[in-house]
Amino acid sequence: MASREIKIGGLGGQGVIMAAMILGKAAALHDEKFATMIQAFGPEARGAACSAQLIIDEAPILYPYVLAPEFLVTLSQDAFRQFLPELVEGGVLLYDEDLVQIGDLPATVRAFGVPATRLAESLGRKQVLNLIVVGFFTAITGLVSEDAARAAIRETVPPSTTALNLRAFELGFSHGHALLSRR
Repeated sequence: MASREIKIGGLGGQGVIMAAMILGKAAALHDEKFATMIQAFGPEARGAACSAQLIIDEAPILYPYVLAPEFLVTLSQDAFRQFLPELVEGGVLLYDEDLVQIGDLPATVRAFGVPATRLAESLGRKQVLNLIVVGFFTAITGLVSEDAARAAIRETVPPSTTALNLRAFELGFSHGHALLSRR
C-alpha cells in the first residue's frame, strides 16, 4: 500500500479531530500500519473551522503533512469549498449530505454521501455524527479494518458512551456498505 493522504474538514464541535484520532489509532495500533495526524482549528473551537490531516502507510512516514489528499471528508459547506481544490484527480469525497451541497464535481472525483447528522439525531445524540463518519469512511475506503476501528473507538471514547458510539459506528458502516453494494 502506498501512502494514503486524508483530509477531514468541518466545524469545531463536530468531532473532526476525534474522528481522525480514531482512524489513526485504528491503523497504527490495531492494523499494524504507520499513521500521522495533524490538526488545525480556530481559536473559538466550537463552531469555527477545523480540519485534520491523516496519513496512513505500511512504511514509516517521513513527512507528516498532507500535500495532495486522495480522500476528503467534509462535514461543513465551508470545508467542502476550501478543501475540494486540494483533492487529487480520481480522489474520493465523503460528505455529510445533510450539511454539504456538492453541486458539480470534477468528473474524476468519486463522491459518497451519508446523512450523518440525521443518523446521529436518530440515536438521540447529534454529537456522535463523527463516529457515523468513521464507520462510513471504514466501509467505503477499507483503509482501516472494521475490528481495528471498533477497538480504537473503545480506547478513545469515555466508557459511559462506548455503546452509543459503537452503535453510531455501525450505522455509518452499514450505510457505506449498502451504498457500495448498489454501485
